[in-house]
Amino acid sequence: MPSREVVVGSRIGLHGRPAAIVVRTAAAQPVTVRISTGDRPPVDASSIIAVLSLGAKGGDTVTIEAEGDGADEALDALAEILGRDLDAETADA
Repeated sequence: MPSREVVVGSRIGLHGRPAAIVVRTAAAQPVTVRISTGDRPPVDASSIIAVLSLGAKGGDTVTIEAEGDGADEALDALAEILGRDLDAETADA
């Protein structure tokens, strides 16, 4: 199963709006994307409750994984979003 490790770019981490952006991106993929932190089991990246429950902070490394046709593209999309400072982007909007 393809996977990637990504450092969370949002300064505060995956809370509120940044988590919602990650969830929307995951839900738009043609495959199920799962996300995990540390040794915790992976959760569905398209579930806001699941993503918030990870408690991922800025600078934490998360692992994303997907399987099936389009998995690599889905991981690329999620890795790009997760690596950005979404806190700064949403503050400027």
